[in-house]
Amino acid sequence: MRTHSIDKEMDKTMKYDVAIIGAGPAGASAALFTAKAGKKTLVIDSDQSITKRAWIENHYGVAEISGPDLVELGKKQAGKFGAEFVTGKVTSVTKSDDGFTVATEGGSYSAGHVILATGLFADLAEASGIATKPGTEPRVKTIVDVDAAGKTNIPGIWAAGAAAGVSLHTIITAGDGAKVAINVISEINGERYVDHDVLKS
Repeated sequence: MRTHSIDKEMDKTMKYDVAIIGAGPAGASAALFTAKAGKKTLVIDSDQSITKRAWIENHYGVAEISGPDLVELGKKQAGKFGAEFVTGKVTSVTKSDDGFTVATEGGSYSAGHVILATGLFADLAEASGIATKPGTEPRVKTIVDVDAAGKTNIPGIWAAGAAAGVSLHTIITAGDGAKVAINVISEINGERYVDHDVLKS
């Protein structure tokens, strides 16, 4: 897994197919799918995932796992397929000529599509002009207003997981991240994308 801190002198011409904000279960799951599909994927994470405080015994296929271990495992899976991870706080997402500029406290990145997987935090969406609405889950005051595919009011910006109003259970947020990623890949490809591996004989 490639992980690095934001360099203030970074090359601002670097263009990603997909930038994902948040590396909890929703964000890392989305990154796993987009990177595995061959899309140049960047994940920007502020290290504030509530999953890092969890103990999990209800995640299908896993007997039991700590939240921090689940987060690290998810990041490693996505990194295996080429997803890049940086640590930083995103301050805004703005439309550019060929996609979006994702600004952080240390620099900015360019991406064709953006997935918000910011968990309990909707301040970035609000600061970027992305429609929000009251949340329905306990402890989640505000969520991003998305359609069934995960699209926001700004074409090319998507949201997944708790940020999009789904249940906070890790298996549900991870599944929602995967769902949104499949929809993003399908839109980029211009046809429905399916990722089914089979047993090797």
